[in-house]
Amino acid sequence: MQRLGPLFATIAHLVVLGSIGLPILALLLTFVALGAGLLIVVVGVLFLALALLAMFGVAWFERERIAALYDAPVPPAVLRGSHRTDWLRIPHRLLRIVSDGAHWRAILSFALASLLGAFVLSLLPLVGLGIPLAFAPLGEAERVRIPLTSIAVPVEWAPLLGILALAAGVAGTVGLAIAHRGVALGLLVPDERAQLEARALHERERRQGVVQAADYDRTRIERDLHDGVQPRLVSIAMQLGMARDRIETDPEGAKRLIDEAHASSKNAVIELRQVARGIHVAVLDDRGLDAAVSALAARSAIPVEVDARLERRCSRESETAVYFAIAEGITNAQKHARASRIRVSIRTREHALWARIEDDGIGGAERLPGGGIDGLANRVAGVGGTLTLASPVGGPTAIEVDVPCAS
Repeated sequence: MQRLGPLFATIAHLVVLGSIGLPILALLLTFVALGAGLLIVVVGVLFLALALLAMFGVAWFERERIAALYDAPVPPAVLRGSHRTDWLRIPHRLLRIVSDGAHWRAILSFALASLLGAFVLSLLPLVGLGIPLAFAPLGEAERVRIPLTSIAVPVEWAPLLGILALAAGVAGTVGLAIAHRGVALGLLVPDERAQLEARALHERERRQGVVQAADYDRTRIERDLHDGVQPRLVSIAMQLGMARDRIETDPEGAKRLIDEAHASSKNAVIELRQVARGIHVAVLDDRGLDAAVSALAARSAIPVEVDARLERRCSRESETAVYFAIAEGITNAQKHARASRIRVSIRTREHALWARIEDDGIGGAERLPGGGIDGLANRVAGVGGTLTLASPVGGPTAIEVDVPCAS
């Protein structure tokens, strides 16, 4: 019975798609034809846009349907983004979406399922025809008229015709249901080799992201030490040396130099703490991401609104990656975006930790090799996540981070 459940569910799906699937496809083709015919005017572009949205709605529905029907690992729909930040960003993104073969395979699966469903609808009358013919001898008539036709046959033949019609209807329906399963899974579920290749590629990109992120962090730490702490320590050493030379001839001057060196040493400690914070955030381990980001917001020169709704803690690696993405987003908004307001949203989803950093600045941010955003993207990729940047010229700038939330 457990095996018959998916079979009956598949037949039910085919019956429904055979009723509504082909009209839906015909309507989509009509919108495409109207859009192509009226392309020289704005209405044509509108029809094509509606047809495109409807097609990808059908593709999303087909993926979800097959995944739920067969409990299959169907990859989720992904609307590809664009790395461009100029006026070509939207057309480029649409082109990348349209060129994604996964969407078209899902639409093809829907079309074939609708066609198979139409055949199933044509076979179901055989089942309804075969049952009364099989039991016709129980009546008193000498000849039996075949339903929906003017043909009458002797009552002795009716059981044989009924059994043949019933067998043809059931066998044809079951065969089409099995064919639907094979076609749908073949189109939408990657084979084992493709899955292994995709997994290997993902792991290779992840490992490369970890290496690049570590190299970026090392360079940043070296720069902070060289440009900040090191000159201050050299200055302290010089002040103490000058104080030692003057301590007998100019005690007051030596005292002032010692006081200046003392103040400089305090500032050096603060700078060292800031560098250490860039390596490890103690408050993140102790009190969680919400408290760590709130501390960032409190130190910001620009007002930062934090909206954190965290139902649980995630792994240290995931929280650290999101924290540094938020920190970099706030720093960029302060230094380059001319922003007056920053909003940070953080959520824990089903199996992911998601954050969005948005400012109202002038935009134009880009992911350049070796830059801060590139380093963040590599750090996020290192924990298996993704970073998306949207920063059109004129603003606003938004950075979205989505990483796995492994506890």
